[in-house]
Amino acid sequence: MSGGHDRPSGYRPPGRRGRRERDGTAADDGADRPRPWRLRRAEVDRIVRALFARHADDRRHDVDRRRYRGAALSTGFETYLARTYAFSWLACFAAAVPAWLVAGAVAPDISAAVDALLRARAPVSVPAVPPTPLAAGAAVVVGLFAKRTAVWAGCRYLRWHVSARRTRIERTLPGAVRYLDTLASGSDDARTMVAKVAENDTYGGAAVSFRKALNAARLTGSLDAGLRRVARDTPSRDLLAPFLLKFRRHVSRGDEALAEYLHTESRLLAHRQEHARTRARRYLKPVAELFVLALVVPALLVVAVTVASVFISSLSRPVATPLGVVAPRAVAVYTSVGFLLAVGLVGIAATGALRPVDARTTHRRPETLRGVLASTGSNPASASLVAVVPAVGVAALLAYAGHTLVDVSLLAYVAYALPVGVVAARRGRIDDAKDRRVADFVYAVAAHASVGRPLPDAVEAAARETDLGAVSGDVADLAFNLSVTTTADGNTTGHDPAASGGVRAAALDRFVERVGTPLAARTVGLVGGALDAGSTVDAVFETLQVEVDRLTHEKRALRAAMRRYVVVGWVAALAVAGVVAAINVGVMRGDRLLAVAAALDVPVDLELVHPELERFRLYVVAQATMLASGWFAGAAARGRYGALFHSGLLVAACHVGFLAAGVV
Repeated sequence: MSGGHDRPSGYRPPGRRGRRERDGTAADDGADRPRPWRLRRAEVDRIVRALFARHADDRRHDVDRRRYRGAALSTGFETYLARTYAFSWLACFAAAVPAWLVAGAVAPDISAAVDALLRARAPVSVPAVPPTPLAAGAAVVVGLFAKRTAVWAGCRYLRWHVSARRTRIERTLPGAVRYLDTLASGSDDARTMVAKVAENDTYGGAAVSFRKALNAARLTGSLDAGLRRVARDTPSRDLLAPFLLKFRRHVSRGDEALAEYLHTESRLLAHRQEHARTRARRYLKPVAELFVLALVVPALLVVAVTVASVFISSLSRPVATPLGVVAPRAVAVYTSVGFLLAVGLVGIAATGALRPVDARTTHRRPETLRGVLASTGSNPASASLVAVVPAVGVAALLAYAGHTLVDVSLLAYVAYALPVGVVAARRGRIDDAKDRRVADFVYAVAAHASVGRPLPDAVEAAARETDLGAVSGDVADLAFNLSVTTTADGNTTGHDPAASGGVRAAALDRFVERVGTPLAARTVGLVGGALDAGSTVDAVFETLQVEVDRLTHEKRALRAAMRRYVVVGWVAALAVAGVVAAINVGVMRGDRLLAVAAALDVPVDLELVHPELERFRLYVVAQATMLASGWFAGAAARGRYGALFHSGLLVAACHVGFLAAGVV
């Protein structure tokens, strides 16, 4: 059992809302007070708008303005665009400085080569291009390219955000319609049915859209007007908008017509969702291949350029900069390392986007220190806080022992990532066992309900007669709570339907909290609302069996598909590590480097080229690849905590291997 302090926060049990949602007030009396960081951000926004807000009137941003309305961001369009242009100038300077350093190192050789070519080919004397303007021109070109890319990315983000909203709605709408279909078998009216879906965060984007419809209905006094407004503004023009328009038409035709429509629509949407998931699984192989191209090929190119640049003496010549004296090769290598890490972060985002919303579990830390310490072994969110202590201790010991900053950072990361990853893996296995037992529980209750037993008796019989393993204690607690019918003051109400329904809903909510898995929320967590609507226990659990079968099948298919990513990430990491190790052992040695240079007939200046330093730089490239590949593979396996675990394993293995080879 996970206990009440350790549960996913990606959803709330149906019918449960926080104080802010119930009465419109904040839980903390000072929550609405301006905070210093907000004041500073407002001041920065004011300056940024004064500098760049004029771009919002440009015609080239008309399409972005339309997309912005569909994105529903919290900031104004002018503020968003001004921030984008401000960031573009930062990106411009961030790219121009290293480009100037590298270009300044190679500009004299390029200028001399161009001058010799022009003297040999041109019929008249052509003045040579000075190295300084040549390097400055290259830096300006790179900086402007980075600036334009940043503006393009900011505008592209709006399109991506609209697409993400549409995806969230279309992924969760089939489940919401199935819930509406279950509610339609009871006695609730259309507004109550929509409200029950809207207050359940399990349905994500669809629930948000239904909440907007209810808010609009409160303002206009008509649910019909609220549905029409959301259908007009939603980014899901092909799915949610037609459903809402048809839903409002069938509401006016009566309960039977609405129930028939919802039943038909739930089947059609389930069929469409299955086809969409099948198409998404077909994209897994191309995305995995794209990751290989985006990570392994650049990593190997960095290794090749690093080795080849050893034989170009101008790249090893130190250059004076405002930040100190650096070698252009070092700038190029460490810039490439940053690029590899960025690719790994993009890989985490890509695998997260492919993972369905209902398959994501977010753990929440307890609010007290004692609760955090008590749940460290079972809650990865708590472990991620506690693991900071050994990581800082390892970093301090390594720094005191005289290790390099790279080794200190990497080994401290390993000391942090592995414990958190182990806890997350253990929690994942527990949650998988709970999901299997929740399915058995639903089948057992459905069997007892089909012969006419009421819900408390069916749950008690299932707890007594079925081996429910990891959820046996939670089911026993649910059976006891369902058998008790009390009011708020503790008096027994007997068979009062209203009080019985409230206790039943509270008992089911508590069960979902204690189990703490998305499957429990998507199945058992919906029983209370359906029974309150007047649906029979037999009909509700018959629907739940179908839902459990569907969710279990989707979970297995998703895990099998994501396994490809795990394999690709590990193979990519091991391939790059093997290549770097072979180069370090076979090439980057003093005598062997001279032998290779002699074979290639190129000079090598050992006063400028230090083989030990070059081996260490290649080691840094290898470790950056380990991090990026581990993030990609782990995110595919278990989300962000899995990314910590896999990257920690790969970094530790790489360090041990290079330590044995004498590189570090």
